[in-house]
Amino acid sequence: MTERMTWEQIQKKYPNQWVGLVDVQYQNDDGISVESAIVKYTDKTKSELTRLVLKGEIISRHTNPEGHLQLGMVGVLCS
Repeated sequence: MTERMTWEQIQKKYPNQWVGLVDVQYQNDDGISVESAIVKYTDKTKSELTRLVLKGEIISRHTNPEGHLQLGMVGVLCS
């Protein structure tokens, strides 16, 4: 998986699941709102992705179409 996709494309292709992203471009350089990225992982659990986030290898997001944060992401975003 090396195709760059917009966040909307990612949400449509991988609905309501955790994804691991690399080469992330953010909207307005806010460091939160993903504009586009390359999806590296779609087959890992939230825990597995969190370990990779802590190692600095990826960014993880849940593709919830409503845009609500999943429980547990607040700590990652606030650190």
